[in-house]
Amino acid sequence: MRVLLVGAGGVGTAITRIAARRSFFEAVIVADWDLARAEAAVAAVDDGTGRFSTVRVDASDEAAVTALLTERRCDVLLNATDPRFVMPLFGAALAAGADYLDMAMSLSRPHPERPYEECGVKLGDAQFERAAEWEKAGRLALVGMGVEPGLSDVFARYAADELFDAIEEIGVRDGANLTVDGYEFAPSFSIWTTIEECLNPPVVYEAGRGWFTTPPFSEPEVFDFPEGIGPVSCVNVEHEEVLLMPRWVDAGRVTFKYGLGEEFIGTLRTLHQLGLDRTEPVEVNSDSGPVRVSPRDVVAACLPDPATLGERMHGKTCAGTWVKGTKDGRAREVYLYHVVDNQWSMREYGSQAVVWQTAVNPVVALELMAAGTWAGSGVLGPEAFAPGPFLDLLTAYGAPWGVRES
Repeated sequence: MRVLLVGAGGVGTAITRIAARRSFFEAVIVADWDLARAEAAVAAVDDGTGRFSTVRVDASDEAAVTALLTERRCDVLLNATDPRFVMPLFGAALAAGADYLDMAMSLSRPHPERPYEECGVKLGDAQFERAAEWEKAGRLALVGMGVEPGLSDVFARYAADELFDAIEEIGVRDGANLTVDGYEFAPSFSIWTTIEECLNPPVVYEAGRGWFTTPPFSEPEVFDFPEGIGPVSCVNVEHEEVLLMPRWVDAGRVTFKYGLGEEFIGTLRTLHQLGLDRTEPVEVNSDSGPVRVSPRDVVAACLPDPATLGERMHGKTCAGTWVKGTKDGRAREVYLYHVVDNQWSMREYGSQAVVWQTAVNPVVALELMAAGTWAGSGVLGPEAFAPGPFLDLLTAYGAPWGVRES
């Protein structure tokens, strides 16, 4: 397998460090707009085999990425950029006859009149609209294959196949007790993506009603996370799982709730009130004259790069899927989860816990694709595949998962 990895940020760099320990691929070409960043990612894993190389590319230039895939004879494009670049990379893979894998899906747009009641353009709609093209080409676009979405979706399929006869509700629940020394506000993941997820209208799915929206930070609850993390206040957040799971898993209700905490929520609300969450450029005076910049990009530039925070971070992060239903005529409730301790991920891989937990899952999926264990055509989510091989291989990577019965 020859892989074009686009994006050498925190997650992309962690992907190279995880993949370097595996033998299923022939080559990984690490591409980024910032060539020095790609070179740094490869330098850390260069073992003299020549399996890793670098190239500069503009992820927004579909034609350039298509040409690069063809020139380097790549079998698959692994997208480790932010969601703004999903569609040109998705299109480039199809045009080049390559498979495609991402960890976040095409962006949503709120309903113009009723944003907190009805869906507008949903996450992933632009990709699913092209599913027939992928099927006709006989190529696979595996979408939403990070940790959330990704592993959480695998958990949902496993619960449906192995643990329940009927599912009343699936709720993805994400929480952590991570702290960062020296910063009052330092998100552990891309602030651009965090703002997109947390300030857009959250989507909920209910059988018979379909997908609908609620106001941001709605339906607060306290969820008790395992392995010492403990109770964390969680709220509804827009996320791909709610758009993916109902396509392949029969459930009465699907939600996604993120453990943000009141201080984090307050900061995001302030950014929204000031208009600093907007992506449309505004004109700003500078020493060189007026320039146009995106307020959200300014916020991101003012905050530390999450990939650099590992040495200052302490604690654990937990991603998981809570499922309620029946088995053999009896009520059942379980939480399938995956916990990463930042001290462990830094010691073993030099990557902070959140980015490592995101990065390990697409590498596992690529290995299953390379072996033909996961195969198909069209635009498919993780729920479309048998979960057992994935969970077994994830454990073999040194990342065991757990089940808590309530």
